[in-house]
Amino acid sequence: MAKASGLSVSTVQRIWPAFGLQPHRMETFKLSTDPNLVAKVRDVVGLYVSPPEHAIVLCVDEKSQIQALDRSQPMLPMRPGQAARRTHDYKRHGTTSLFAALDIATGWVIGKCYGRHRAAEFRKFVDEIEARVPSEHDVHLVMDNYATHKTPLIQRWLVKRPRWHVHLTPTSLSWLNQVESFFSLLTDKKIRRGVYRSIAALRADIAPFIERQNADPKPFRWTKSADDILASIERFCRYNAPEKQDPMLRTSGSGH
Repeated sequence: MAKASGLSVSTVQRIWPAFGLQPHRMETFKLSTDPNLVAKVRDVVGLYVSPPEHAIVLCVDEKSQIQALDRSQPMLPMRPGQAARRTHDYKRHGTTSLFAALDIATGWVIGKCYGRHRAAEFRKFVDEIEARVPSEHDVHLVMDNYATHKTPLIQRWLVKRPRWHVHLTPTSLSWLNQVESFFSLLTDKKIRRGVYRSIAALRADIAPFIERQNADPKPFRWTKSADDILASIERFCRYNAPEKQDPMLRTSGSGH
């Protein structure tokens, strides 16, 4: 940049931090194109901040394709002044999928691992939830638009159970589902640090983590209102919207 602008390297180095510029960094983003974005955000956030009485609100999703990874050499534990270390290469020993339902009021989690994440496995999981939630409570289910959740098999199951109510998050807004926070904890505190030589070993490590979570559950505190979320999305769109070109300044391909 110094060569292109004709400035000295030291001048460029002073300008970047002065204006908060970090050209070496690149971030990603994705805006939801869901036509019902506003209604879905208000619906789901409304459940979080004001859950209905005599009902349980469960955030449900799958953490699919969790890999059982065995490092090529033993991990080195942390020491004073040195972080724990592991090899960058690994051996794969298969995958499993964790289905989880988070009770937003208590932080309690229902979790079960399956070999695949099809509608058949999701049906087994909602059967598990049905058996563990007291019959006197309605069930409000927050989940995403994944095709597995909307198959005829699942739709028939839900129709036969009027106490179940489904609330879908907008497309590309998976962070709105609170169970994603639990998946993040599981990844950071357990899976990423583990060494697994089989699927059985991986599952045997996940189950105790859920048990410890349920032994002392702590709900995630939701602080953003629907208006705050929608206003943030609006600001992002306005700030990053392309400038409109004056039609009078447009020219044809011939320059006229």
